[in-house]
Amino acid sequence: MPRIESLVRPNIRTLTPYSSAKDEFTGTGVTFLDANENPFGTLNRYPDPQQRKLKTVLVKQSNISSDELFIGNGSDEVIDLLLRIFCEPGKDKIATFSPTYGMYRVSANINDVEIVEYPLDDTFDICNVSFGDLLSDERFKIVFLCSPNNPTGNDLNREKMLELINSFRGIVCVDEAYIEFSKQESLAELIRTYDNLIVMRTFSKALGLAGARLGYCFAQPEIIRYLNKVKPPYNVSTLNQQAAIESLSNASSYQHDVKEIIRERERLIREFNEIPMVQHVYPTSSNFILMETLDSERVFEALLKAKIIVRNRSNQIPNTLRISVGTQRENDALLNTLKQLQS
Repeated sequence: MPRIESLVRPNIRTLTPYSSAKDEFTGTGVTFLDANENPFGTLNRYPDPQQRKLKTVLVKQSNISSDELFIGNGSDEVIDLLLRIFCEPGKDKIATFSPTYGMYRVSANINDVEIVEYPLDDTFDICNVSFGDLLSDERFKIVFLCSPNNPTGNDLNREKMLELINSFRGIVCVDEAYIEFSKQESLAELIRTYDNLIVMRTFSKALGLAGARLGYCFAQPEIIRYLNKVKPPYNVSTLNQQAAIESLSNASSYQHDVKEIIRERERLIREFNEIPMVQHVYPTSSNFILMETLDSERVFEALLKAKIIVRNRSNQIPNTLRISVGTQRENDALLNTLKQLQS
């Protein structure tokens, strides 16, 4: 049995997926009386369950083939589907390196899968130690790595990630939600080298489509086939597919926005470092900044009073706030409030 297939839950291997009307016939200029749709309206037809037009645009921009691409209802759907495909409830485990994105834990809990959190080192990178039971315990099925990491903002060490991908018998999912803001090279093209590598992306950050709920991943075709087998038939709406196509087709616009966010990010870092109550500004390759303050609760409440909402991450890292990079006007308001609070 091939390695990836051996990792898949037995009931998923034998699952007969739902076959929708739009899977069984595609085309235009015909009379559709097959899907029990209302014949009237502009959104009366079900969306393309395989998102073919959107995939065509993504393929052109990513150097990845369509059979190596899965599109989901946000990256959260991709995470959930991976747990359903590879992890037996009440038996298997996943691993993360914390602090990191909280949905890995939530999805594991929903699916009754144990999660083991290995601590990152003092620089929020993968610890330079042997992975121990992560490599020896066959109940570990998936490792999630977030790079750039959330909430810390830093890139994980590429060589350490590759070491883990090489050593781990299960699936390694690298979450690159913030990769467009980083100088680090994506791992996407390495899916052809490593059959257990999945690289996850999102339309929510650089492309500004958080409200559309679109995520996607790259992997070898065998994994993509299982994702398509398990997903709901119409998991991405027509409106969301079209919004993504329009955003991707206007590359100069979102690339300009990314450059502007990076410029503002560097300005905020410089300004934060001049404010005495800011104890430390952590390195970031994302569209947010993690900073340590003398009293995060006080700063958080003061910003809230000024109608500026940031994220208090002190439950993960003591006395820290995670601040998304806004427009120049929004960032000016943030800086003015912090400086007034300081005085």
